[in-house]
This record gives sequence, structure tokens and C-alpha cells, in this order.
Amino acid sequence: MDFARTPSPDSAPDIVDDLPQDVFPPEARMQFAKNYPETPHKLTHNLRQHELLALDALAALAGKLPSRSIEYNRGDLPIGVEGKPGTTGLSIEDTIRQVATSNSWAVLKNIEQVPAYEALLRRLLDEIHDEIEAKTGAMLRPQGFIFISSPDAVTPYHFDPEHNILLQIKGGKTMTQFPAGDAKYAPDEVHETYHSGGARELVWSDNLATGGTEIAITAGEALFVPVMAPHFVRNGPESSISLSITWRSDWSFEEADARGLNRILRKLGIDPAAPGRWPRSNRGKAYAYRALRKVGFVS
Repeated sequence: MDFARTPSPDSAPDIVDDLPQDVFPPEARMQFAKNYPETPHKLTHNLRQHELLALDALAALAGKLPSRSIEYNRGDLPIGVEGKPGTTGLSIEDTIRQVATSNSWAVLKNIEQVPAYEALLRRLLDEIHDEIEAKTGAMLRPQGFIFISSPDAVTPYHFDPEHNILLQIKGGKTMTQFPAGDAKYAPDEVHETYHSGGARELVWSDNLATGGTEIAITAGEALFVPVMAPHFVRNGPESSISLSITWRSDWSFEEADARGLNRILRKLGIDPAAPGRWPRSNRGKAYAYRALRKVGFVS
């Protein structure tokens, strides 16, 4: 679905009327077009201090979202963590309102479930729609996530299946990114398990650190994260609000389905080649996996 170009009768366009004409200024769009979809890079944006992204508004948003769309944990975490570490005992609303002192990080997932935030996400993605589709085909399954983090909080080492732009709204943070598609940082077997329902957290070892690239962003800056690029995040000395706008593409779905076929091949005792990174095509393996899924060989 081309969400960014699809009208919604329940959206709230009046909420986004006060946005600047270009949230991503022309030079940011040029930078994005040059580097998308494989090269991490910083962008500037004009989305700061918007009423939908204030703490009270975000606490109210948390109350409207289903429980499956809310995750919050302690902020004093190591880079590598197994399982869910648990919360500080506060409610999600209090965690957000007291983020400066609650020693937590929270994420509100799929904010497009609420009309006002759907309209905001649609507006942002519409600005870069043409640059996206020129490279990776149709923009598919767009989603929005909001991160609220206490000072010095850590988001552990993991990867994500979407193309992602992280817009810093308040405070600052440093993301350490690692090369996407390099089995040293995320083994092929972990990718394959993830695409069959496994977790996205990765096993951390200190000897990986030298391969990472630290990229710091402050309010008014954004960071592009390629599909499946391993990363972890350290918040700065102030509490932080970040908005992540994500989308899938024909290429990203083909990469995921190629991983699905590789999982089947590995179970048969074959050591398959990893999917290629963009602009290489993974269509053959993807179509084979989809055919197996269609006839019920895989769920």
C-alpha cells in the first residue's frame, strides 16, 4: 500500500497544517537521494517542538495505543542484552512524563494507528516519496515509532527490517552503526531465524566495537539507517525524544524472503550464499520461497 499517497477519512490534516512547508529542506532531500538506500548519512529537518511530540501528548498517545504497541524498559542496560530486561515499575504514562528521572527508555510502535499521527507520518513520507521509489520501487508498509529516553539510556545492539530515518526532536543521542549484510556483525543464521519469528536482538562482543561508526545527532538532525544494519544507541546527558519513520520496499521484502529460503536450505544441510545487498537482486530466491509458501510448504 502506498500509504503516503492514500487519503484517510479519519486523518487529522489540521494537526499538521502548522508544519513548515518542507520538513526536509531541499539540501536534505538531495543528500537522501544521493545516499539511499545503502549509505548511513545525516540529514537536517524542521520538525522540532511540534505539539504532537511533546511529553504530555506522547503520554496521551500511549494511552490510546494497544499494549502490543508499547514497550518500555530500564535505561541502565548493557549494549548486548538477552530477553526483555523489565521496567522500573512505573506505568508507561508516568515513564514518559518523568523521563528526565525515570531511568527508562520507551518506544511507542505503529503510531499511525492514531489518526493525528497517521497524518504526520503521511506528510513526512510524502516529502521523500519520489526519492524512495526511484531507487527501491514502491514504498510499502510505512510505520512510525517514537522513542522517549532518559539521560544516558542505552538501546541495546539489534537490527531492524525496515528502511529507517530517525529524526531527533529533543536532546541528543549517538548511534553506533555496523555494516549491513556483514555476517561478522549479524550472522546469517540470526537473520534467517529473525525472518521466521525470532528476536531482533544480536549477540554483542567487545571485539566488534572497532567495526562500528559512531554518528551523533541533536535536535533538528536526522539519521538514515539502512535495512538490517546492526546498531546500538546511547542517549546523551538530557532526556530525548526521537521519531522514527520507516518503510519497506520490494527490495527489502525480496531480501527477507531470500533469507527464508536459505533457512530451508540450511535445514537440508546446504550452506547457502547470503542474499546480495542493493542493487543486487534476490528475486530468484524470493520467488522460490514465495512459491513454497503458496503451496503450504512453509507458513
